[in-house]
Amino acid sequence: MTTILYTVLALLAFAGNSVLCRLALGEGAIDAASFSVIRLVSGAAVLLFILKVIPKKATGVSKGSWRAALMLFLYAVTFSFAYVSLDTGTGALILFGLVQLTMIGASLTQGYRLRWFEWSGVALAFLGLVYLLLPSISTPPLGGFILMALSGVAWAGYTLVGRGSGDPMSDTAYNFMRCLPLVLVLLAVSYQSRLLSIEGVLLAILSGGLTSGIGYAIWYAALKGLTAIQASAVQLLVPLLAAFGGVVLINEPLSKPLILASVMILGGVLLVMLAKQYVPQR
Repeated sequence: MTTILYTVLALLAFAGNSVLCRLALGEGAIDAASFSVIRLVSGAAVLLFILKVIPKKATGVSKGSWRAALMLFLYAVTFSFAYVSLDTGTGALILFGLVQLTMIGASLTQGYRLRWFEWSGVALAFLGLVYLLLPSISTPPLGGFILMALSGVAWAGYTLVGRGSGDPMSDTAYNFMRCLPLVLVLLAVSYQSRLLSIEGVLLAILSGGLTSGIGYAIWYAALKGLTAIQASAVQLLVPLLAAFGGVVLINEPLSKPLILASVMILGGVLLVMLAKQYVPQR
C-alpha cells in the first residue's frame, strides 16, 4: 500500500513538473538554461533544508552518487532545451518512448525475461499514450528530437540507479547538490542569453523545490517496491494525469478519446502490475 501511495504522489509530481515547464518555456517567461539552473538549485536548497530539519543518524546515511547526479543533470537540461522546439504531445511521446525502451532493454540485458502479460501491458499502455497525444503530435525538428531522446535515456538511467536507494530523501538531496558544479558551468556559458521574468523564476523555483526535488525523493521511495518494468510502465500515466488535470483545473472537456486512452493506458499498466503475481516467468 505504501508503494502505491508513493507511486501516485510521484506521478502527480511528474505531471505537475511538465505543466510548470511548459508554462515557463512555452510562454517565453524564462530561457531554458536559466530554468534548468534555478530548478536544480532550488531543488538542492529545499532538500538540504529538509535534511537539516529531519534528524538523521550519524552513520549509515546514503549520499547518492555521481552517476545519478550526471543522469539528473543531463535529463533536466535536455528536457528544458527540447521543449523550446517541441510541442507538448510530441515531446511527451519521445520522452516516455525512450524511457520504456531504455528500461526494458536494461532489464533484458540483466537477464530478466518479460512475461507475455508484461509485453501486452506495455504495448497496450503505449498505444493508449499515442492515441491520447495523437492530436498534438507533429514531425519534430531533429535537434529537439535528439535532446528529448537523451532526456528519456537519462531519466531511465536515473530511475534504474534509484532502485537501489537506501535513503531516498538523502540520496536525492545529494544527487541535486552534486549537480551544482555543472550548474555553474551552464550558468557561465548561458549568461549572455539569459531571459528572466518574475513569473518564470517562480515557476522554476516551484518546479525545482516541489515537483522535482520532493517529487524525485518520493519516486526513489516508490522504486523500492517496483520492478524496472513496472516503474517504466506506470510512468505512462503521467501524460494521462496531466490531461485530467486540464479537465479538473481549467474546465477542458472530458472527451471520448481521453476516456478511451485512459482505459488503454490504465489497462496496460494493470497488466504489467499483475503479471508478477499471477503469471509465471518463462
